[in-house]
Amino acid sequence: MKGCVGMSAKLSIIPLGGLGEIGKNMTVVKYGNNIIVIDAGLAFPEDEMLGVDVVIPDITYLIDNKQLVRAIILTHGHEDHIGAMPFILKDLNVPVYGTKLTLGLLAQKLKEAGLLNQAKLNQIKAGDTINISPFEIDFIRVSHSIPDVVALGIKTPVGTIVHTADFKFDHTPIDGEVTDLYKFAQLGNDGVLVLLSDSTNAEREGYTLSEKYVGESFNEIFNAAKGRIIVASFASNIHRLQQIFMTAYKYGRKVAVCGRSMQNTVDVAAELGYLDIPQNTLIDLDSITQFPDNKIVIISTGSQGEPMSALSRIAKGEHKKVQIIPGDTIIISANPIPGNEKMVAKTIDQLFKQGAEVIYERVSGVHVSGHASQEELKLMINLIKPKYFIPIHGEYRMLVKHAQIAQELGIPLKNIFVAENGQVIDFWKNGACFSGRVTSGQVMVDGLGVGDVGNIVLRDRQQLSQDGILIVVLTLNGETGELLAGPDIISRGFVYVRESEELLEEARQKVEKVLYKCRESNIKEWSVIKANIKEILSKFLFEKTHRKPMILPIIMEI
Repeated sequence: MKGCVGMSAKLSIIPLGGLGEIGKNMTVVKYGNNIIVIDAGLAFPEDEMLGVDVVIPDITYLIDNKQLVRAIILTHGHEDHIGAMPFILKDLNVPVYGTKLTLGLLAQKLKEAGLLNQAKLNQIKAGDTINISPFEIDFIRVSHSIPDVVALGIKTPVGTIVHTADFKFDHTPIDGEVTDLYKFAQLGNDGVLVLLSDSTNAEREGYTLSEKYVGESFNEIFNAAKGRIIVASFASNIHRLQQIFMTAYKYGRKVAVCGRSMQNTVDVAAELGYLDIPQNTLIDLDSITQFPDNKIVIISTGSQGEPMSALSRIAKGEHKKVQIIPGDTIIISANPIPGNEKMVAKTIDQLFKQGAEVIYERVSGVHVSGHASQEELKLMINLIKPKYFIPIHGEYRMLVKHAQIAQELGIPLKNIFVAENGQVIDFWKNGACFSGRVTSGQVMVDGLGVGDVGNIVLRDRQQLSQDGILIVVLTLNGETGELLAGPDIISRGFVYVRESEELLEEARQKVEKVLYKCRESNIKEWSVIKANIKEILSKFLFEKTHRKPMILPIIMEI
């Protein structure tokens, strides 16, 4: 439907992250002069984002409407849902609502960022209802790969929104906390305006296996392993960690934790009662040499092949405390996130070269997804029976596939919104439509810098990585423009000086000619002189080498 801009009693849903991508999930719900934000996650950088540590959503829209933001609601404690909070709370210090474990994991991040004392954290649990006028929010238990996940039922003056969070229908969850199907059915019977549903596995047929299936695979592997076992998993996959501890205890093995983020998660989850560690099972990493190899399990970060993770450093032989011993069994208990396949494959190759046995294939049963497959997505839609449908949390093809599933179940195409980040979807009593865009995108975090690395900086890094840099240093007389020293040409990452002396000498002569012409034309502005040097050298070097190094003229004046 078109032309809905300006309608009265309007409810707006605005995704600022998580659509057309994996990660940095963030959704805005607005009614009148009131905004609530659902999740604030990060994403990991793509290959071309050289040097970037993490990527977070662009919250310009929220900062511009700071006075309207009432709260941030967190569905669970995964990085792609809470990872941006330390950056966002610096600009938006509003009340934050989340479950006990979610806030525990968040508190660790805020403490490191020096923000914990000023944060307004409010603990809720599944089954609770809170009022943030004009919104009434029900928290609904769902199963995922981490405990304490809640979907949201948000009652508004226009109608009810259901946000599924990340979910699957696991009927035998590790913690025994099954999805609250009754509450979803109750909401569906009462009438739901719009459903926002997890699309991660929309391309996968059938049902997602229970997490207990992984426990059975661990049991077989631990029983057969003759040496040490190293298990790499997501640090936040607490259900997986629980199964590792229990299986290790069953076979009389001690467990050591390797990797800072993994250690933080184990500490927080154990302290809050979400991780049951059998007595005398957990040992310090420094103590692993005091036990026989067949009595050791090491839980490690690095299931995605991250260059600085514990497993990657172990694979390269660079870890201070853990080196591969022939006979070690390495379990990669995660599927590669799209884009990470090469890094994971490289790590596996390095582990094999050092004599380890690596178990990583999907068919090995050492990983199951925490997201619903097609039949579960259908069940959710049939339970909720929404008037409108918005697929969220997935790359664009996943959103489209999920939209097709919804259409097959009887939701009219005109009532399905496959959106992009920044698109505004307006709802009122008698209709809905796309009604424009707000500022959205990605903010890159590099070290302590937030947003100071943009496309221009990345383009420069790309150019430097591909063709290198040529620095031209010269000294000019400030009054006459006469060349007093140089030009000296320094090459880094372009050509090796000793083998390219002739090329660089010719380049130096080209610069001298440019300077002579500028002096003859009475050109003294440095910017013009630099531009002329860059232009003539770019053409010359491309003709000679078919490469385009970055050219950086440095002029000193006397």
